Parts: sequence; C-alpha cells; structure tokens
Amino acid sequence: QVKLVGSGGGLVQAGGSLRLSCAAAVRAFSDYAMGWFRQAPGKEREFVAAISQKSSKNYAEHLRGRFIISRDNVKNTVYLQMNSLKPEDTAVYYCASDRLTFSIRSSSPSYWGQGTQVTVSS
Repeated sequence: QVKLVGSGGGLVQAGGSLRLSCAAAVRAFSDYAMGWFRQAPGKEREFVAAISQKSSKNYAEHLRGRFIISRDNVKNTVYLQMNSLKPEDTAVYYCASDRLTFSIRSSSPSYWGQGTQVTVSS
C-alpha cells in the first residue's frame, strides 16, 4: 500500500513557475516508479511525466522542456518543476505510483494522490 500526498499548488501568473511535491508513505520508495497527471475542467485526465526507479524520465511531448520531474529517495518525495506556465496548464495535478513505469506511462498506476490545484492567470 502506498499513500501519496501532493502539495505545492496555487495561483500563479502566466510565465511564472511552481514546484509540486508528492510525499509517499511507503516502505521502499525506491522500488516504485512515480508520475504526475493532470485534469483540466471538462477534460480527461492526462499523463504529464514519469520517473522510473532508476530516474529515467518520460514526458508528455507537448510539455517537454517546460516541466521537469525529479525524485528524492531519501525524502520519499517526487517533484514536478513547472516553468513558463500558461493558462492552459490550469488543472488539478495528481501524483501516482506503481512498481512498473509502464503502468504510469499507460495511465493505469496502482496508487493515486489526492490532487493539488494549479491555476495560471493570464
């Protein structure tokens, strides 16, 4: 069982940056791949980024270069650094985990966090 608690969301102006954090309550954090998803109002949840147990990273192609995923296996935390934010980045952001990176990349992870709201004003 993995409990995920996301934080760091908020209101930011277009062009600004935010860093989301997701703390995992799990015995062996380093055994899990981690990821981020987002869901904008009226839209389906979409994959944002994933990071494997060995810190290999994957991104949604349209977000590559602005968003950076990282992990700290000592703090049991995964981060999402979001730069050059746009109003269309407004969404609830969810962290997720699974033992398989493939499950995250295919949007079917075993564990989900509660979501944190990011609002980008124009």
